[in-house]
Amino acid sequence: MKSEKEQFEKIPTRIYPSADQACAELAAEMADLIRRRAGENRRAVFGLATGSTPVRLYRELIRLHREEGLSFANVVTFNLDEYHPIEPDHSQSYHRFMREQLFDHIDIPDDHIHIPPGAIERTKVFQACAAYEEAIREAGGIDLQILGIGRTGHIGFNEPGSGRDSRTRLVTLDRLTRQDAEKDFLGEANVPRYAITMGVATILEARAVVLMAWGEGKAAIVRRAVEGEISEAVSASFLQEHRNARFLLDDSAAADLTQRKLPWRVGPCDWTPALSRRAVVWLSDRVGKPVLKLVDEEYNEHGMGELLTEEGPAYNINIRVFNQIQHTITGWPGGKPNADDSHRPERATPHPKRVAVLSPEPHDDVCFLGGTLNRLVRQGHEVHVVYLTSGNLAVADEEARKYAAFLADVEASTGDGGASGLGRIVLDQLAARRPGAPDTPEIRRIKSLIRREEARSACRICGVPEGQLRFLDLPFYENGRLRQFFAGPEDLDRVREVLEAIRPHQVYTAGDLSDPASSRRICADLVRRALDESPADGWVRDCYLWLYRGSDQEWATDEIDMAVPLSPDELSLKILAIYQHQSQKRQLPGREDRLREAWQQAEARNRALALAYDRLGLAEYEAIEAFRRGR
Repeated sequence: MKSEKEQFEKIPTRIYPSADQACAELAAEMADLIRRRAGENRRAVFGLATGSTPVRLYRELIRLHREEGLSFANVVTFNLDEYHPIEPDHSQSYHRFMREQLFDHIDIPDDHIHIPPGAIERTKVFQACAAYEEAIREAGGIDLQILGIGRTGHIGFNEPGSGRDSRTRLVTLDRLTRQDAEKDFLGEANVPRYAITMGVATILEARAVVLMAWGEGKAAIVRRAVEGEISEAVSASFLQEHRNARFLLDDSAAADLTQRKLPWRVGPCDWTPALSRRAVVWLSDRVGKPVLKLVDEEYNEHGMGELLTEEGPAYNINIRVFNQIQHTITGWPGGKPNADDSHRPERATPHPKRVAVLSPEPHDDVCFLGGTLNRLVRQGHEVHVVYLTSGNLAVADEEARKYAAFLADVEASTGDGGASGLGRIVLDQLAARRPGAPDTPEIRRIKSLIRREEARSACRICGVPEGQLRFLDLPFYENGRLRQFFAGPEDLDRVREVLEAIRPHQVYTAGDLSDPASSRRICADLVRRALDESPADGWVRDCYLWLYRGSDQEWATDEIDMAVPLSPDELSLKILAIYQHQSQKRQLPGREDRLREAWQQAEARNRALALAYDRLGLAEYEAIEAFRRGR
């Protein structure tokens, strides 16, 4: 039986405070099945997924093996998919991923492991797929299938258009799927165009299916899969037909479900000021009217009669919410000196303030708060920009080759090649490297230098003195791999030390709620921990934490605590600063299926937010950067 709040959901969902908690419970369930089957002298058969989503689950299974003696000797596994063509030892092959993330750390027999053959000749793929299906049948079928979900709603590599009756087969990868993988392969051109995947019908034959999703980046597609119609456009929606399928979500991935986003539509609400603001903004957008023009009938017609009864009439609610939103707007992000700050998001004193911008990667600072950064400098504040990671994994080989060739020419012309020879070394290493091989220390070094110089150039445009830039190069990033990052004590110590050295009145950083293993999310968590663990009676007591969204989207209007308007000139300056990050100059998907570069996305995002404020009935601005209070 569904609860009242779950009435719009067509697949059972369970929402957890964190991905770690969800994975611990699922791993315990898997361990129970393994032990129960071992007692019956039978095998447990699992379907496994790859990508960053299941990494925490695999780490918990490894812990159970090492610390609690869980044996995998009676376990048989079938992986969902593999790129094609790709060699098993390629750095991005799923064969290698599963070895590194799970199989090499447990006692599962090699002949119990099944992964689609990505290196097989094209002419033999059909027969190999049929054999894979037969192997699943011979194993007795899959007891529990683990899934993630892609941004297109795919499970496995069942891209939009995959039918309900599809079986294990070769598929052509969707453009968005390939773009999501471009960082892993150091450029979209290196991403395979094909993959071998279990089909939808194969997945639905599993006796139980668990789909895991973490982070706000998955929220919209999770809602479509759970609450929308069954459609080939979203292959995960076919799980609505399964009698024993469920979704495990963290709070961020569940954010767009009706029970979380629009709770007044599923039952009685605790009408907090924040929820009232969200509901009124939603209603304004729904009926296409400014906040101050909403009337009682519109509240009643859209399920908000309870709010009207408790806090109405409509005009009283409208004026209160309008004032709340209006008070988020400020041209003084560091606080306006000698002014009444009772309705401003920032304090007037002290002035000037020490400001620390903690950027997860070079270019986050100017992409998400370039206008605010410039405004803070011009208004006399002491602004420090701290780059937490080098960002070198996001530099394509072609970009490194260009700079290495320039450096090699300089070394040759000055006779300095014998002293360092970095340019020549990198050129030789790039020429000799096998596809998919990881960067050498020298290649990563030159990629780091590229990003540092781009950051310095962008900050000069924004007016930040070079002496107030810091590059931390946190170890979790330098020693890790994309989508498989885990921070350690040294990372936290470095963040603590830099904050203690600056002792800021304001901290700006990413408020990203995306994949828990992403560099941006890890950096956001490190900053929060460093602030939370600082002595409460010290500088941190008077420090405000301001969070930018940190993704291709913006904060919803009802979530914003500080909105900083940008003039046309300020927006142009921000775009020029972003443009300095030429190594990140690649085309990205945008609205109306057009391709946009990073500066175009930032411009569109800031302009769209200004329009959203305008539609609510507030002043019309060229563009707006937005922040939420984190503490």
